[in-house]
Amino acid sequence: MTPFEIVRRTPKTNCGQCGYPTCLAFSAAVAKSGENVGKCPYLDTNGLDSGQKKGVALEELSGQRDLALIEHLKDKISALDFTRIAAPLGASLCGEGNQTLSFPFLAREVLLSRQGILVDGRTPDDPRDQILLYNYIHSQGGPDPTLDWIGLETLPNSISKVRTLATYCENRLAELFAPLPAATIMAACRALGGIQHPTPSATLGCIIPVLPKIPQYLVYWGSEPDEGFPAKVKMLFDRQVLNFLDLESLIFSAERLADRFALELA
Repeated sequence: MTPFEIVRRTPKTNCGQCGYPTCLAFSAAVAKSGENVGKCPYLDTNGLDSGQKKGVALEELSGQRDLALIEHLKDKISALDFTRIAAPLGASLCGEGNQTLSFPFLAREVLLSRQGILVDGRTPDDPRDQILLYNYIHSQGGPDPTLDWIGLETLPNSISKVRTLATYCENRLAELFAPLPAATIMAACRALGGIQHPTPSATLGCIIPVLPKIPQYLVYWGSEPDEGFPAKVKMLFDRQVLNFLDLESLIFSAERLADRFALELA
């Protein structure tokens, strides 16, 4: 079993009865070092194979790295003064002692404390969501975006990432949008908090606040079969975006944007 599969079986309440600070930490210990699954009194062990494996799958190694990175980032933000960084991140303070940050992530409510993250009241199933959100908090915020739009290729050290963005976001959205009228696409944009921002020659343009200080400008051109042009999407980013996210997290945020569109348009 991978840590990801194990954490799904926990209550995700971080109650600490297992002796670990979080359900993620306990799940990583079970998967990596054979920790006794019985230490969690709430774990669903039905069908759980806790026997020793002869090898470790690549996806399991990736999952272990993700969980380890989450714990590392949690440790990094534990020393931050939430009252100081809330406004520069576009977040508000809530909870006991104002020690929880509240902010939107693709029109869903994030509650982030030193103990963990809830998105619309649930711990995210995918560790990458937590990595993205912790990285955003770790940036400690900065000035408001200038809305000076650039392509990913303009950012430093991004050449190898352009194809990744196209595969997991731009091409995927173009295929999703192609059979739909512009009004339907625009309605999905608005559902994600987007604001229409037309651009010459494009079918539509929309600025979507993926995170409070991470707007992404989606530009869509519908297909023109007579001219031999397929549908196309281009994602543009604020020139200051790397003040808030690293490249990997930025590309994943665009991938999550495509995921949300797929749900809205299903």
